[in-house]
Amino acid sequence: MLSFTACQEEREHVAPAIYPQDSVATMVSYGVNTLISDSGIIKYRIVAEEWEVNQNRQPSRWIFEKGLFLEQFDLAMHVQSYIQCDTAYYFDMLRLWELRGRVRILTKKGLRFSSEELFWDEKTHEIYSNKYSHLITADKELHGNRFRSDENMTKYSVKTTRGYFDRGDIDKSSRDNKKQQTDSSRHYGRQPAMPKRNFNN
Repeated sequence: MLSFTACQEEREHVAPAIYPQDSVATMVSYGVNTLISDSGIIKYRIVAEEWEVNQNRQPSRWIFEKGLFLEQFDLAMHVQSYIQCDTAYYFDMLRLWELRGRVRILTKKGLRFSSEELFWDEKTHEIYSNKYSHLITADKELHGNRFRSDENMTKYSVKTTRGYFDRGDIDKSSRDNKKQQTDSSRHYGRQPAMPKRNFNN
């Protein structure tokens, strides 16, 4: 009887790293509630449940996976404006903000903005969105799928507009229509009958 012995090389089974080097965060902070000052005056407040700074990912970024809330104050510490969203990314090398999910903004001028997406390019000083956006001001309301604005949201445009009205124009138009209808009824309405004298009596 011949017996053959098979030689097998031993193999080491190694699982991939749970946290690859290219995704390890530089810093992770929880329960963030911080004030930011400018020239010794408090102007901003940032609130975030989780703030991750990751310099290893390409491009490098700040990550607010669980939402972001940013307030701006005046000199009396009254809220002038705010920004909030479900998720936010700041690409520090690109100087680009990307806001996702229930984006809500209130500006100093009282403009209210809502969308599911918003980008803020600090290099071009432009804010834009390619998703449905809704804007409300004191005298108008705009709906559209392409929003473009300066970073102060004072000069903006909405393309593929779904609806628009100017309350002042509507009120003025309504008054003009009522006046025109009144004038028309006076001009074209039934004229009062003139009394006729009866000569039979």
